[in-house]
Amino acid sequence: MTASAPSADRSIAFQGMPGAYSHLACKAAFPDFAPLPCASFEDAFAAVRDGAARYGMIPIDNSVAGRVADIHHLLPDSGLHIIGEHFQPVHHHLLAVPGATIADIREVRSHVHALGQCRKLIRELGITPVVAADTAGSAREIAERGDKAIAAIASGLAAETYGLVSLRANIEDAAHNTTRFIVMAREAVVPPLGAVPAVTSFVFKVRNVPAALYKAMGGFATNGVNMTKLESYMVDGQFAATQFYAEVEGHPEDRSLRLALDELSFFSREVRIMGVYPPHPFRFEHRERMAED
Repeated sequence: MTASAPSADRSIAFQGMPGAYSHLACKAAFPDFAPLPCASFEDAFAAVRDGAARYGMIPIDNSVAGRVADIHHLLPDSGLHIIGEHFQPVHHHLLAVPGATIADIREVRSHVHALGQCRKLIRELGITPVVAADTAGSAREIAERGDKAIAAIASGLAAETYGLVSLRANIEDAAHNTTRFIVMAREAVVPPLGAVPAVTSFVFKVRNVPAALYKAMGGFATNGVNMTKLESYMVDGQFAATQFYAEVEGHPEDRSLRLALDELSFFSREVRIMGVYPPHPFRFEHRERMAED
C-alpha cells in the first residue's frame, strides 16, 4: 500500500531544490508540513496563491549578504500576506562524494553568496571557487558527477539528500550568519491587540516633493515607534519613483503606531500593510546579546 501524497493544506512552498537552506527553514519552522520545492520565487508565491501550498517560506535578508534580490519587488504584487517570520542559522558544509578527502579537492562549487561567506577556508585549501545557481543544486551536481576533485558548499541537509559526506562543518567565516525568512499565506492572520508583541510590515511611496521622506518618518519618531527596517527600491525603472519597504515594532491598532501611520499616509501616495505578526524569539535573543556587548 503506497502512502498518500501530502495535502496542500499541510504543504509549505520554498524556492530552490531539496536540501536548500529554505528547505531547512521549512523543516525547522513547520516540521509537520511537507516542503514543496519551486523553481523560482514567483513559482513559490503562485503555489500559495493558487492553493498548492498553505504557506510560503521566503528569505528576505541575510546577516552577511544583506537583502535577498527581487523579493521586495515581488512582495507588493504577490497577493499574499506576511503571517510570521523565521530566523535560520546558516551553517555551511564542505561536501564531497563518499571516499573523497580534503587532499583530493581542487574545485568547490556553490551559490555566489555561499562562496563569499566561506572565503577563509577556500583560501586555506587553495581550491578554485566556481559560481553555481544555488547551494543544493551544486550538491546534486557533484553527486551525479562522482568526481572526488570537486566539492560543494551546501547544508547538512543537502548532504543527506544527495548521499554526500561533509569533509568540514561550520565553515562559514561569520558565526552570526543567519537568514531571516517571512512566512506568506493567502489570508492575513492578525494577532489581537495586546495578545502578543507584534511586528508590522508595510510598503509605501512618498510624494515627489522635497523632504517628503523626512516628514513621513517624523511621525514614527514623535510617537516613539521603533522602526527596525527601511529599504528603498525603484519602481518600473524610474529614478523619481521610489517605493519603500518598512518594518516597525507594534500593532496598527496601538495608538502610537496608528498616529504614525496616519502621518505617513499624509505624506505618501500609498501605504499598504503587508502583514502583522508575532516576532520570532531570535529578535529578543539578538537584542540581549547586543546589550551585553
